[in-house]
Amino acid sequence: MLYCRNYWRNELVFKRITLVGLGLIASSIALSVKEKWKKVEINGYDICPKVRKSARKIKLCQVKDKLNEAVKGANLVILCVPVGQIPEVIKGLSEEITSEMIITDVGSVKLSLIESLVPILQEKMNCFVPGHPIAGTEKSGPESGFSGLFEGRWCILTPQELTDSNAVMKVKNFWSSLGMNIKIMSPEHHDLVLAVTSHAPHLIAYTMVGVVNDLETVTESEIINYSAAGFRDFTRIAASDPTMWRDIFLNNKKAHLEVLGRFTEELFSLQRAIRREDGDYLLKYFKRTRDIRKSIVEAGQDTKNPDFGRN
Repeated sequence: MLYCRNYWRNELVFKRITLVGLGLIASSIALSVKEKWKKVEINGYDICPKVRKSARKIKLCQVKDKLNEAVKGANLVILCVPVGQIPEVIKGLSEEITSEMIITDVGSVKLSLIESLVPILQEKMNCFVPGHPIAGTEKSGPESGFSGLFEGRWCILTPQELTDSNAVMKVKNFWSSLGMNIKIMSPEHHDLVLAVTSHAPHLIAYTMVGVVNDLETVTESEIINYSAAGFRDFTRIAASDPTMWRDIFLNNKKAHLEVLGRFTEELFSLQRAIRREDGDYLLKYFKRTRDIRKSIVEAGQDTKNPDFGRN
């Protein structure tokens, strides 16, 4: 596992960048790049005509109506689509891949993605640098992006033995230039870490909304009217893109089942303590987890700015 501190690069890393999938991450990349490098050409493509129309309306980038037109001549192609769609996208652009092109992604699952791309890319697999900028909000669509999204956040790269080392360095420099801290790790370790820190919380948030909605004595209007700040904050991420999260859970099944098993054990221990009225256990447990929560803030992975500083 290799750790690299964030360092700023002012030189032009790539002259032509293509963004495939024009949602929150892609639009934030486009805005960040335009803010830092005025002369970089940014092309974009999305399979949805409405999304392309929205991106054109806000002048996000040079939006193309065909994938091959968008990626032609690009130095860097960033795949910003749900993990389950990436193999089909790669098939669609494979004929446009040149020796000068580097491909990376922003997906939250790495091992199954890499395994699915090997038979597609074959000898071109060396140009693919698996990546995951750990940044985002519950918002989606090209209008949701903002230039400060990546500052101070982490980006994990999971290159393979076949991955070109120069390509890895360029992708590392690119994300570092946008303010991210870089960490290189194995895809297996990445998938387990993210299952704990990102995927499971989303699944629990979706579940909590479903549980409340299913209670026969509570109507949807009452949920809206009487939801306290804790419920609103905890379930905020349940507003995230359902397609993206479906693909994440199906493509990282092993890690998710392991984490959910551990979560269930913890939940049962709390259930038992409440049944037995074991206040000492609950107090000790809550104090320990509160201290862990404080360490997240101290590590700089939270912000006091309202709405993540978007406004």
